Amino acid sequence: MPPAPYRPGGTPQPRRPRLWPAATLLLALAVFWADQLSKAWVLSQLPLGAVRPFLPGLLALQRVSNSGAAFSLFSGAPLALGLVSLLVSVAVLVWILWRPPQGAWLNLALGFLLGGAVGNGLDRWRHGAVTDFLAFLPIQFPIFNLADVAINLAVLCFALDQLLPLLPRSASEPPRGEPPRGEPPNREPPWVGPHDSGPRRHG
Repeated sequence: MPPAPYRPGGTPQPRRPRLWPAATLLLALAVFWADQLSKAWVLSQLPLGAVRPFLPGLLALQRVSNSGAAFSLFSGAPLALGLVSLLVSVAVLVWILWRPPQGAWLNLALGFLLGGAVGNGLDRWRHGAVTDFLAFLPIQFPIFNLADVAINLAVLCFALDQLLPLLPRSASEPPRGEPPRGEPPNREPPWVGPHDSGPRRHG
């Protein structure tokens, strides 16, 4: 592996992980296929409006057709919502490929968002509505699907990506860019440049 690029001041600049875009796209693909396979099973096995127990006291399977957005919001505009899903999917894909983000939480958010947006968007373009089938039993809650779950996980990961850096650091954790306690700072003599192996000789 080649060394990290030199940055003036003697501190090497860390390389951006190259595997983030591939991992994020694999997560989006996994979310998409889980969503589509679950909907295909529901469409073939569960009549419209039928209810089956799934997790007693927690979840039931209840097939409904939702022409709106997540949790039945903005019903009656499937083409407009399909266009929104398409634009969001393209924007997230461009972000992942051309401006690969750093950090696990942000990449998780983009993977969940892309998979969920494509999953629900494809339903709107193909059927004019989204198939929802997960009914949350403890409280009165809109019926949802796996793409909705992924989109909400994306919101949670976005929030964690923004909030975690604001938390106070541990007293034993050095500030970013400084060596741990007990270790000398990574400083080089002022006459040593990025390609020098020792002091320069004059004359």
